[in-house]
Amino acid sequence: MAESKPSAVNPRRTGLPDLRALETFVAVCDASSMALAADRLGLSQSAVSQSIKSLEEDLGLQLMDREVRPARPTPAGRLLHEVSAQLLSQARSAMDHVRASARHELAQIRLGCVDSFAATVGPQLIRAMTGKARQFQMWSGLTPTLAEQMQGRELDMVICTDAGVQDPRVTQRLLFSESWVAVFPKGHEVPPLASLKALTTAAGPLPLIRYSQRSVIGQQIERYLRHIGVQAERTYEFDATDPLLSLVASGLGWALTTPLCLWQSRQYLDDVQVLPLPAARLGQRHFFLLSREGEWADLDDEVVRVTREVIRHHTAPAIRQRIPALPDSALSCPDEEFT
Repeated sequence: MAESKPSAVNPRRTGLPDLRALETFVAVCDASSMALAADRLGLSQSAVSQSIKSLEEDLGLQLMDREVRPARPTPAGRLLHEVSAQLLSQARSAMDHVRASARHELAQIRLGCVDSFAATVGPQLIRAMTGKARQFQMWSGLTPTLAEQMQGRELDMVICTDAGVQDPRVTQRLLFSESWVAVFPKGHEVPPLASLKALTTAAGPLPLIRYSQRSVIGQQIERYLRHIGVQAERTYEFDATDPLLSLVASGLGWALTTPLCLWQSRQYLDDVQVLPLPAARLGQRHFFLLSREGEWADLDDEVVRVTREVIRHHTAPAIRQRIPALPDSALSCPDEEFT
């Protein structure tokens, strides 16, 4: 008995057919065999058969003549094969163009950085990344704000000092680390530190000038102080390094900070003395690159590589030349390299 033809039009299914269904249909026509087409597509023969039947229902047309073996396309099927082959070719070209644009013709990269990074490493990173994107924007701010902006897709990548973003789509990679250092007014006599707890003794009557608890660095330093058992009254607190160091340089207190922060506010270095601290747990802060996996066609690898090169060959040597007391370990990168 001849197979009944599908109804003229299925009123419930008048939308555009799925490209995968068209791809399956074209594969069947090209292979002249559902079994061979299924093997090429990595599908079961029943899945291929069902896809063809669904396509016929969507169009309200018989596409394959199943009275012959192997099944052959009907006149409507031959027309659909011709049109679909062209459509699939255009779709593949469009996807290739998008991938190529993502790799080589990125219109805009929006990079968010904490202030101390933006003001020190940032200019050389921007210079090295010239030509990697048509437009490269660098925003600065506090880590919590930057993380929120990235999750809201206001930023494409973020360099921050806390890798606590709870999003499985975001990769978090260590860029470099720096140790805490103590900073005292120039001329203040600082006895040798027998232990980290001796910091308060070394400070004498000078109050501790803090980073505010709104900042990640302020929160990290508070955890470090609790860990080493140093207690100090709360007096002055600042979000930024410039006002903090200006008070230290004026003899109004002492502070804990980092080499990068000192380099950011190096106009005060002649009026302060920097004291490296013995190694301790929680004795460092770490910088991370946050990016969405698979979106930047290895451009995130390039940001990591260039940042570490700038730290190793420019920033760290310049800081050590100006502050000879700092050991090499005060600013360091992991050993991971890129080929």
